[in-house]
Formats: sequence, structure tokens, C-alpha cells
Amino acid sequence: MSAVSPVKVALAQINATVGDLAGNTRKIVDSARRAYADGARLVLTPELGLCGYPPEDLLLRPAFMRACAEALADCARQLADLPGLFVVVGHPHQLGSSGDVRSKSVSVQLRFNAASVLSEGRVVGTYCKRELPNYQVFDERRYFASGRDGNTPALVFSVGDLCFGVVICEDAWFDEPAELARAAGAQVLCVINASPFHLGKMVEREDRMAVRARAVAMPLLYAHLAGGQDEVVFDGASFALDARGVVGARAKMFDEDVAIVDVTATSVRGAIAEIPSIEAQAWAALVVGVRDYVGKNGFPGVIIGLSGGIDSALVLAIAVDALGADRVRCVMMPSPYTASISWIDARDMAERLGVRYDEISIVPMFEAFKQSLASEFAGLPEDATEENIQARIRGTLLMALSNKFGSIVLTTGNKSEMATGYCTLYGDMAGGFAVIKDVVKTLVFRLAEWKNAQGREIIPRRIITRPPSAELRADQTDQDSLPPYEVLDAILQRYMEEDEGIEEIVAAGLPRADVERVTRLIKVNEYKRRQAPVGIRITHRAFGRDWRYPITSKFRA
Repeated sequence: MSAVSPVKVALAQINATVGDLAGNTRKIVDSARRAYADGARLVLTPELGLCGYPPEDLLLRPAFMRACAEALADCARQLADLPGLFVVVGHPHQLGSSGDVRSKSVSVQLRFNAASVLSEGRVVGTYCKRELPNYQVFDERRYFASGRDGNTPALVFSVGDLCFGVVICEDAWFDEPAELARAAGAQVLCVINASPFHLGKMVEREDRMAVRARAVAMPLLYAHLAGGQDEVVFDGASFALDARGVVGARAKMFDEDVAIVDVTATSVRGAIAEIPSIEAQAWAALVVGVRDYVGKNGFPGVIIGLSGGIDSALVLAIAVDALGADRVRCVMMPSPYTASISWIDARDMAERLGVRYDEISIVPMFEAFKQSLASEFAGLPEDATEENIQARIRGTLLMALSNKFGSIVLTTGNKSEMATGYCTLYGDMAGGFAVIKDVVKTLVFRLAEWKNAQGREIIPRRIITRPPSAELRADQTDQDSLPPYEVLDAILQRYMEEDEGIEEIVAAGLPRADVERVTRLIKVNEYKRRQAPVGIRITHRAFGRDWRYPITSKFRA
């Protein structure tokens, strides 16, 4: 008996942009041609890679659905001259011509999260996703019907000596879809994905897919999206597992890649990229998030209010890595309470990175505000009002520069501040993109140390070691108003990210007074967060798409 030849499969992790149908098609076709030249005869591309993920309410527009159907046909035509090649493309798919997926009418129009197999100019089969996630950032039941509703069968097709079955992302976390593919004759399970990154997600994915591979006793090929889309980042790291669930190939993280894998009915073999440290993953996610938000939205550059503190220093370093020094501008805006070392450290930081640096004193404007309000405030002591005026002057200046020159303002508030309201509405919250919105303060320090350990000291040592301060009044430090950051961040993780109640957190050993204070601050500052810029998500629960709490609420536990 002759030996069965392995099939070369390409895992094409592209960086798709929502709505850029022509650009995404070009990426799919270019990846397929590159893979074909390398001997691949099956190419897997990411979930909804044709239209970008997540397309959100674009899916409710008939013109968008028609354009997606046309793009799929165009993609097939462009691949028609590659004989023997099969390409799996993720796209939205529609059955019926009237009604609306949100309607309960009989003439409902079914929309599906689908995958089609293209070969020699034709669509040779289509699979519709069965399991629709509706947690964290996912909202698929708003847009899609399950493949069960459309009575769409398993999709299995042959390439060389092997039969491949297709499922989509969440399907592979459940038993039924893979079992149906195996029952239809699949020998290898293909999983196409658009799974947003959070810290620890990659290991979790590989572990869960290893369980699936062992359950069906088949190799599993996992093709994933890369790049940033609004607040979410996709980390790539496509991989292949053998029938025992052992990793046999892994693509790069956070970058486009075409990984070639030799596949048999039991084994997979290809290059295995290393898994970076948690700090390296966080840094890469933040860099990609900035690069793609700025680039995909066409901004010429960014503006950062540089204070001499660690948060703005970290945002500056990330921005330079993402965009290059020539597209980053910093503005130092000293107040009467700005320490001389803040000036020195801000200038030093800007010089080390080679960015444009300007200084605009807010003292004259602050004095003018106080004079204008003097009669209204007569007899009243200075308090947070005057602090917030300073922050709002700075926000106004930054937004004026943004309006005049077209660059987007990057805000510098971290997750610990956003949680507790230690930020000024229309002040330091003013801007277009919140880079470290999902980075707690303790991680801010870790990332600064990590960056400095990569070759040269980017962030001046004193910025890291001096006590954090908003410098909005004399002798101010953050810890005047907040618990120690180790305590604050521990409470935040348990209450906000893990949904633990106050009594559970206290029972875990955290001080009751701090727990009650911090959880109260989280609740009463929801109105601020609703008005904050979109920002990069790097945890499994961020203040964004996966945090939807009422502003008006009396619940306190």
C-alpha cells in the first residue's frame, strides 16, 4: 500500500479592516498566491476576514450584505487561475430576501456568520456558524442566526488524500459542530477565528483546542485574525495541533503571517513561534492598537500631553513604537504646581525618543479663569474645582492643536484612574484614543520596567520611582486620594473583572474600608466613563464593549 502524502496547508492570518472589502479581498488573494507558490493546496483565512471583524450594525444594512456577496464572488474569480487550490474564506452570508434578522415576522431574512470554500473560480460549499457567542465583547446574536436555523449541514471537502471539515471560532468550544464534521467524513478539523486578545488568551485557546482535537481524534488547524479594530486587538498566533492536541506549528503573534503546515490524518508539522512574556504581549497589543487605530482612520499623527509622570511617558513610548518619532508630538503644559523635576524629566523623555516637544504654560489662562470666577467663588476655599480647571485648560489646548493640525490626541489615563474617577471630564479625558485605558497602574509600572530592559533606558528612572502625582495642588500625590495601587488594583480585578461581591473581596483579606470606598467610586463614576474615548482592550473585561452598567443605580453590593 502506498503511503498517504501530507497536504500542505497555509494558515493565512491577515490584518483585515472592517468595511474595506476590496482591501481585505486583496489580502486574501495575495496570501493565497504566496501560499500556492510555497506548495500549499489549502489556505485558511480568518473568521469574517472578507468584511473585517466585528462589522457590528453594518450587517443590518442591505447594501453592505450585497457588497459582501459581490466581494466573495470577486475573490473566487481572482483565484480561478490556481488549479487545485482550495481557500476557506470567512464572510457574512444571507438567506432570503425580505424582512430583518431582528424581526419576528415569518419572512425573516437569515444572516449567518459563514465560511465558504473557493476553488477554481467557484464557491464549492458554505458552512454557517452554529454557536453564537454573546458575552464579553461578543454580540453575535444581535446580528446572526445559528446554522441550525438555516438547516445548513456540516462542510467537508477533500484536498489530496485528506478530508477537511470546517467550523467557525466558538463552534470549536462545543462538542456538536466538530462531531458533525467527523460524522460527515472529516479527518482534519479547520477552525477559522476572530478572537479578540486579552492577557492569557492565547494559552487558553491552545488548551481548549487541544481538548477538542483529542475529543475527535483529529488534527486541528486554527487560523486567526491579526491587527487592531477600534478597541479590540487580534493577536494572530495561528496554530496547528496534532490528533493528541500537541502544538506542531504556530505563527507569529500580532502580525500578518502565512504559516505553512504539513498535515496528515494524525500529524502536523511546521515552524513554531515562541510565546512572548505577558509584558511583551501587553506591549505588542498596545502598539498594534495605536498603529491600526491611527493608520486605519487616516490620522497623520498623534499629540500627547506630556507631564513628566509615568502614564504619559508610557503612552509616549508606545506611540513612538507604533508610529515612529516623526508622527508623534508632545506638549508640556506646566501649571503653578508643576515641579521642576517634571519639566526636566519630560524634556529628557522627549529627547531620548527624538519627538517634537513644545511647552505651553497654562498659568496665564488659569489666572484668567480664577479672576473671571472670583465673584462667584468669593469666600470659598480652593478645592477640586480649581484642580479640574487646570486639567480642562490642558484638554482645550490639546484639542485646539488637534483641530488645527489634524493629529489625534492620545489620552493617558490608566484603568485604575478610570475605575475610580481619578480623572477630569473634558480635561485629561479629552482626546480621541485612550491608549492605556485598560492598563491598571501596577501594570503601568511593570511595562515601563519591561521597556527599559529591552536594550536602552527609554523612560527616565526618576519617572518610574517618584510618587505619582497629578500636580494640580501643592504637595499632591495620588495616594492622598486613593489606596495604595497594589490594594486598589487587587480590588478592581476582583470586583470589576471577576464580578466578586464586597463581602467576598473582604473575605479574601483586603481592607473593608478600601473595598467599600473603591467599589463606591467605581459605581458613581460610570457617567464619566460613558464619555471617555474608546481605548485598547487587553484584559478579559475592559471599560468598553464588555462593561455595560447603568449610570443611575441604587445597587451597592
